[in-house]
Amino acid sequence: MKTLISRLAVTSAIGLAATPAAAEIDLNNAEQKVSYSLGTLVAGQLANDFDNLNLEAFVEGFNAAYLGQKTLVNEQQAVTAVQEYQRKMASSKFEGALNNSEAYLAENAQQEGVEVTKTGLQYQVLSEGEGAMPVATDTVTVHYHGTTMDGRVFDSSVDRGEPAQFPLNGVIAGWTEGVQLMRVGSKFKFFIHPDLAYGTQGAGQMIGPNDALIFEVELIKIGQ
Repeated sequence: MKTLISRLAVTSAIGLAATPAAAEIDLNNAEQKVSYSLGTLVAGQLANDFDNLNLEAFVEGFNAAYLGQKTLVNEQQAVTAVQEYQRKMASSKFEGALNNSEAYLAENAQQEGVEVTKTGLQYQVLSEGEGAMPVATDTVTVHYHGTTMDGRVFDSSVDRGEPAQFPLNGVIAGWTEGVQLMRVGSKFKFFIHPDLAYGTQGAGQMIGPNDALIFEVELIKIGQ
């Protein structure tokens, strides 16, 4: 049974020659069905987490460990190797995303009407109101529309048809700073560096690590 699972569950999942062709898998056979199914699950998880596995080395390591044979690394060494690799991959991914965000913001800063604050927050006045200006400790009521650099909408009170209310010092730094530049009745567009947004953590399914964000914000009211 161990040999069956090691050969079918791993090599069939990654397409190496050691496994029978898919047409030869008998799904009416309980052991072959569960082995093949495990293979698809293992492969799916690995494909999500690792882009460039050396498949031959992977199969050798899997078979040796599963069959109780001596492995080239012990368990702690294996865990350390995987963690170090994942850290390097994450660092590379974060750096690439940050470069993309900064390139976008650098180009955007040259656009007509775009102002840049000392922190790097970029804003554009779409319409200027005549009301009061909030401070960080105020609660504000706003309409907003948030998108990623490629235009995907990740949150929008406008689309929901209901303004949002929140304490200004309880949101991302780009909002806290930016809304204080507005007068009630104004509508601004903010281009927010990831350091003033969600940084390397990202947020939800649509805001990735080191993503710059774009918001159109209308300040409706200050206070409860």
